[in-house]
Formats: sequence, C-alpha cells, structure tokens
Amino acid sequence: MATSAEKAELFRALHHGPDVLVLPNAWDCVSARIFEEAGFPAIATTSAGIANAMGYPDGQRIPREEMLAVVKRIAGCVTVPVTADLEGGYDDIAGTIARLLETGAIGLNLEDAERDPAQHAQTIATARRAAHDLEVNVVINARTDIYLAGVGDPASRFKRACERSNAYAAAGADCVFIPAVKDEETIRRFVEALHFPLNFLAVPGSPPVQRLKELGVARVSVGSGIARAAMALTRRIALEVKTTGSFDGLAQAFPYDEANQLFSAGSARHPLPAPAQ
Repeated sequence: MATSAEKAELFRALHHGPDVLVLPNAWDCVSARIFEEAGFPAIATTSAGIANAMGYPDGQRIPREEMLAVVKRIAGCVTVPVTADLEGGYDDIAGTIARLLETGAIGLNLEDAERDPAQHAQTIATARRAAHDLEVNVVINARTDIYLAGVGDPASRFKRACERSNAYAAAGADCVFIPAVKDEETIRRFVEALHFPLNFLAVPGSPPVQRLKELGVARVSVGSGIARAAMALTRRIALEVKTTGSFDGLAQAFPYDEANQLFSAGSARHPLPAPAQ
C-alpha cells in the first residue's frame, strides 16, 4: 500500500503527464467509490457538496473538524490519491495541514475569495512549510476568485488573475485554479502567460478534455457540479412522486446489488474507517 508521501508524489506527477488530469469531486463515500470504479486516477472533494450534505451552506461555514471527518471517510474508502477542497484553509493553516494528513488526503485546494493576495500567498507558504515539517509534500492547488467576482473589465481581470497566480506559485503552490473561465481564447492566454500547471472548472459549455489538452491545460475539475446534478435528480423524483403519484423516476436508481458491492470485501479497495464513538 502506498504511503501518503508516495501518493502525494504520484498526484503531483499527474499534473505533468501527457494527459489532462481530470478530477471528479466527491462529497461522500458512495460518490468517491463510483469515481474510483470509473477509473479516475485521483479524486478531489467538493467543499460545497460536503457542506450541503452535512447541512451547511458553502463558504467555510462547516466547521473544520466536520469537513475533515468527511474527507477522512472518503480517503479511507479509496486507494487513489485524494485532494481536499478546504476553502480558505480555516484560521490555523498549519493545524489544518496536520489534520489533513491525518485523514489520508495528500492535497488541498485553497481559495483566496475576498482575501488580500499577499495574505493568501502567506497562507500558501505556511502550508508548504507545515507539510515539509510533516514529511509529506502535499499538492497545493491555489484558487483565485478574480473571475468569479466578475469585477472590472476583461483586461483588468486577466492582469490581476495573472499577478495573483504568479504570487501563489512563488509562495509554493503546485497548481493554480482559475474558475469561471471557459472560453478557449482566455484559457489559451493564461496557459501562454503562466508557466506552471493550471486548473480550470468544467461547466456546461467548457471545452472538452481533448481540446483542453490541446490548449495546454494540466488539470480540470467539476467542483460541486456532479453533487448538484444528484440533488436535481433527487428533487425531480421527489416532485414526481408528490405531484403525480408516479414512481417511474425510480427506474433511474443505482442497482441495489451494485451499491453494496462498492463496499463489499471483494470490491472495496480499502476498508471503511470505523465511525467515531
């Protein structure tokens, strides 16, 4: 069985391979096992998906310990590397890194949101030092929310996103995440301007994986998209039952035996951790 340090290096190498690293984002053990069974070489978590499943809105409203408890469950039921979306990293980033490594995850996503970029760069540098002290070279994906905020003209947004991306890479980020960009020309410009792995968020209308590869993108993730799609299906079936009395929507259900086989002794790659007492 690979150690955390070995998984971290494997995950880092996937950012420099011949293919785009396509990361599905899990929010529980079932989604993680489905993604592993589908053949993805690594799995990310979605902060929004986990927060919503645990009864919180997104935006670092779920307590760190609750978030990391779910990450631990996810990392414990798969053998592929797991990277966790930990939003802003919470208040004590060194402590967050230590707790992250206890879960079995070997990477994390850190977003700047409305934070000062210098402060976020310092958070990244502290995270890197903490991981070094713990002898696991975690993979840090630094997210800049310039395009999500939508403030300023296109030229200004591009310039500010590049400035932040370079600062985060210099502070120790392995990859920079620029969500809310899906047009090919802007993606191409970022790849040409920034000389380190870039992560983009896949949404309807995003270029397909093959085109992203041609553009030079290293990593693409789906964020909370699959989790929200599952929510939409649940609501659609619920409304069908409530308004029409029909149960036809249940024909789309995951087969019972297959669901159990995801965690059976013969299929589960790794035993589930025991629930907390």
